[in-house]
This record gives sequence, C-alpha cells and structure tokens, in this order.
Amino acid sequence: MLKNYETVFIMTPVLSDEQMKEAVGKFQKLLKDKGAEIVHEDHWGLRKLAYPIQKKTSGFYHLIEFKSEGSLIGDLEVAFKRDERILRFLTVALDKHAVAYNEKKRLNKAAAVAETNPEA
Repeated sequence: MLKNYETVFIMTPVLSDEQMKEAVGKFQKLLKDKGAEIVHEDHWGLRKLAYPIQKKTSGFYHLIEFKSEGSLIGDLEVAFKRDERILRFLTVALDKHAVAYNEKKRLNKAAAVAETNPEA
C-alpha cells in the first residue's frame, strides 16, 4: 500500500545553481527508480537557518511530496546522509488531513497566481 510522505532537505549555500539542481535531480531519480510517485515539489530557495549548521547560517531548502512504500524511506535517508551537500533533512509520513491540507494549499496558490496573471 502506498503511503504519502513529505521530505524537506537543506543544501549547503556554497552550491551553484547547476550543482543545486543536480543534487535535487539525484534525489528525484532515486525516488522514481524505487517506484515512488512524486506528487509535488517546491523549491523554497536560499533561506536563513535558525541556528548555524556546520558553520553555515543559510541554505537552499527543497520540499518533495511523494507516494511510496515505507521501505524506500530508509534508502532515501541513507542517500541524504552520504551526500555532503545536504546539511539537514526531514521525512514525515502524511495522514489524510495533511494530504488534504497540502492539496487545498496548492489549489489556493494556483488560484492566486491565476488572479494576478489572467493571461497565463
């Protein structure tokens, strides 16, 4: 049975745009190769950290929401731990309320974009 998961990871701020996209692509490929279905992605960009991590005060945040079997989570977390570009990561299982909330949030965001830019 597929469950819904959401993972947020923070990449080191010294990466170029190409290196950052390559790192994100690596984890997308890992998820797809293991049979996960990516539901939504959101790149939050460069943000200030709440506290220094490895003497860094900012990092690139990226969120991936996906559906998968639970056995994939261990492989994903091992890949995060082995990648030196990743400062922190967090993967959580979503219940039906969190899934509904995320869908509603995406619909509201799309409606707001459509209102501000009617040509798109």
